[in-house]
Amino acid sequence: MRAFDGQLSGNRPISRSTEEKKRQLRDLKDALAALKPHAAATLRQSLTAKIKALETELAPRTR
Repeated sequence: MRAFDGQLSGNRPISRSTEEKKRQLRDLKDALAALKPHAAATLRQSLTAKIKALETELAPRTR
């Protein structure tokens, strides 16, 4: 079922806790390591980009 305009569940990013983000990062790294050599380059690039985004998001902020 599609969300209608103004519905809270429509077109909003999923908010994840720090533990969920860490689990997702671990799963993505495992998926990247398990890719076959003949896997599409764009798939590798998208996994790498998502891993980098999560790593920067989880990195401790220093000032």
